Amino acid sequence: MTPTIKFGTDGWRGVIADDFTLANARIVAHAIARYVVRGEDARKGVIIGYDHRYSSDRFATAVAEVISASGTPVRVADKPCPTPAISFLVRHQKAVGGIVITASHNPYCWNGMKYKASYGSSALPSIVAEIEKELAGVLEKGVPPLPPRTDLIHSIEPRAPYLDALEKLVDWKRLRDANLKFVFDPMHGAAAGLLPELFRRNGIPCDEIRGTRDPRFGGVHPEPIEPHIEALRQAVLKGKYDAGFCADGDGDRIGAIDRTGAFVNPHQILALLVWHLAGTRNLPGDIAKTFSVTKLIDKLAAKFQRRLHEVPIGFKYICELMLEQNILIGGEESGGIGTSLYLPERDATVSALFLAELMAWHGKSLGELLSALHAEFGEYHYGRVDLELKPGQKEKAISHFSDGKLNRVLDFPVARRENMDGIKLYLGEAGWVMVRASGTENVLRIYSETGKPETTRRVLANVSDLVQSL
Repeated sequence: MTPTIKFGTDGWRGVIADDFTLANARIVAHAIARYVVRGEDARKGVIIGYDHRYSSDRFATAVAEVISASGTPVRVADKPCPTPAISFLVRHQKAVGGIVITASHNPYCWNGMKYKASYGSSALPSIVAEIEKELAGVLEKGVPPLPPRTDLIHSIEPRAPYLDALEKLVDWKRLRDANLKFVFDPMHGAAAGLLPELFRRNGIPCDEIRGTRDPRFGGVHPEPIEPHIEALRQAVLKGKYDAGFCADGDGDRIGAIDRTGAFVNPHQILALLVWHLAGTRNLPGDIAKTFSVTKLIDKLAAKFQRRLHEVPIGFKYICELMLEQNILIGGEESGGIGTSLYLPERDATVSALFLAELMAWHGKSLGELLSALHAEFGEYHYGRVDLELKPGQKEKAISHFSDGKLNRVLDFPVARRENMDGIKLYLGEAGWVMVRASGTENVLRIYSETGKPETTRRVLANVSDLVQSL
């Protein structure tokens, strides 16, 4: 029976021992090897990293063996590391590409493979298409029984050069003078120890929770959103920290907790960083966001006279823009944010550094900074619901929201629709609601943003009920 292997918004993921098996990982690795040999300069080699998930190191070894069998040199991380560290090493060492064994923020029973291109970020849609073309051929013909070239496989220390590069991004004196105290929560993931190390090198207090390897992630999803970061909230309040920062399982997405215990969602984080880099620091460049991101970014771009680019969901589309144009900062709804000051790649540690610098610059907490944004631009309250549906329900929902027959949600008229990626309904002046099928999980996502938290909750509840009744 031919296995089902499908690339989503950022590589391939599957349930461990069901879809994600050593046999399937070798199939994907062989497809990538064929792409590298045929379409790139394979002599530059491939760098392989892995996260804290179950047997990620074993999968990394298997993938390295397959890649080396094609005659391509391979450097394998000698310890778990975040995905952005591999992205950095690929670009820094001029490798042809990188592979990371990770399922990012997915539940513990998942694992996967991300491919990073030579420029140090997500593979462009054109590259993904080439890999998928090779994959189709491999699935049809199978993986040839070529022996691994152990002479081409070497180990690499992934953290030191990555941390040295990050240390150059912010004003450490300003941070020290602000006398701030932080706590970091890597959620038992691969970013453990990184942010505390950078802060401690520069004399800034930073403690860490959930920093040990746990393939089950302490029983929560390693996604830096509520309710999974309740442990960070409690740590901030108990330790009286100025802020808490959180990273997902492979360290590319950020979450944050204000000193009051309030959750700072990814949309707010992106808005704060746009304000900091385009406003406070007045750095040049445009702004980019994915289709599901807050409209507050539109207002900030207008204020700072920056062109705003909106793209489909998936950081690969942000990356494509960053490679083609001068994009100062780009971000997605899930907390992945990239900046031209570093790489065209999302990185939770980089985002945390810039948030800390913003706090030090203004002498204010994250909550106070958000209040200043709301006072100037109005309030934006966002929410998301993920629904696991019966077969066929996702398709019915997308069709129902697309066909124009739905002209009202609660008391709000549907003023217009957009279908860049999913279906977004604009509810008069109240805000918007959007439905979209996940690219990596068997769920339908419902997103909404309005001017009041209770309105957002009502819209989400109403649309969830509607979808489940179809």
